[in-house]
Amino acid sequence: MTTQISPNSLHRLVKHVIDSGTAASVDEAEAIFKCYRLAVEIDPAATSDPVQQAILLTIITLGRRVFLGGVTVTGPLRTPLKLSLPLGNTLATAVQALGGIIGEEVTGMPTIVIGGGPRKRCEGFCIRTVATGWRGGIVPISSDLPVDGGYAMPLSGMLAAGLAVNEAFLFVSGGMPAAGRRTVGLSLWRPEREIDWLQPDESEPILTYLPSHLWLIGLGHLGQAYLWGLGLLPYRDPAGVNLVLQDIDIITESTESTSILTDSTMIGKKKTRAMAAWAEQRGFATSLQERTFAADFKRQTHEPAVALCGLDNGAGRRALDQVGFDFIVEAGLGSGHRDFRTMRLHILPGRRAATDIWKHTRKGEKIEDRPAYAKLLADGVLDRCGMTLLAGKAVGAPFVGSVAASLALSEVLRLLHGGVVHQLIDIDLLSLSQRLVSRHPKDFANLNPGFVMAV
Repeated sequence: MTTQISPNSLHRLVKHVIDSGTAASVDEAEAIFKCYRLAVEIDPAATSDPVQQAILLTIITLGRRVFLGGVTVTGPLRTPLKLSLPLGNTLATAVQALGGIIGEEVTGMPTIVIGGGPRKRCEGFCIRTVATGWRGGIVPISSDLPVDGGYAMPLSGMLAAGLAVNEAFLFVSGGMPAAGRRTVGLSLWRPEREIDWLQPDESEPILTYLPSHLWLIGLGHLGQAYLWGLGLLPYRDPAGVNLVLQDIDIITESTESTSILTDSTMIGKKKTRAMAAWAEQRGFATSLQERTFAADFKRQTHEPAVALCGLDNGAGRRALDQVGFDFIVEAGLGSGHRDFRTMRLHILPGRRAATDIWKHTRKGEKIEDRPAYAKLLADGVLDRCGMTLLAGKAVGAPFVGSVAASLALSEVLRLLHGGVVHQLIDIDLLSLSQRLVSRHPKDFANLNPGFVMAV
């Protein structure tokens, strides 16, 4: 029996195998993803470390949206939760709240190990996450590459988690033969491709200052990843954080597939209300803007001067530098089955006006002739208008947003710690080592966007 489908119900990563022609029907596509399972193991020595906990929980909230057969977690999980997230008192309750399955030792699944050292190489897929300083990434489980331990800041863990889930998905989907056998990572302090992320970097500061006033534009895939990253940061007093949350959309069934703070109980609610509830549970103060973002208003002086943009439309992006923000981090993600792992970050205002950067809207690949779409039409599940709407929806993967958000938030943190601000960061997760990073020509040294202290 053919699955009943609508443009707002189809899982955005399942759409990848439909648009690529890998699956001949929606039912076949969903069956493929329901066979994907992931095992996550946390080393006993890592369970009490807040950054290692951040890696674990980020992998679960990303992984269960990709590996629809389930994410099984092993390790000593009765450890107290060290992160100030609204997920209970122990790692076990947090794992279950995020949709993870607590199990015994598992075999035969792709495995991500958190913490610990090199192990004997095994058959199949097994990698280890690395987070140290401002650097995060993954190495094969047998890798004995020297990695300095000690202090790590939480976004390096978020970065490592996103890269780990991407690598595991590459393995199960056959997207890269070398998946699991390569070293992948970068530095959030110095993301240039010539920087060896595995080497100690004395220029990295201890995380001391955290943003206190932010305007989040768009609360879907990227916006929720921004909120998750903010939730991981070690605020001494989260009540000093004021967030403006702006969106007009309602949560639909498909939202959960890419947006990591959404669950099925939120369907039908406004994104602003659901995300404000989460942020307030974390201890942040919020105010809401339930209007389309455009150039027809001006930011008031008492409102946040720093904006994080997660819009997926050119019209809104073209207005970003026209409403009075002093510092804007904009992230855009690829939306097709070939480029959904790509991301491009801009800092505004910059050398080019927003209207010049997003002057043209690029047309996507025509995919309506793929077998799965033809079947939906032939079976009467969708009419031609509905099929066109469904075909036009973006392919998306939550791990891409996680990596992009860790980079975007790091731009704000670097600003607060006197580091370099970047005009452009251009990345494809298929070839992270080929990223393009360019320094911003403007000096933001005199900008004080508002901050509070870290623990």
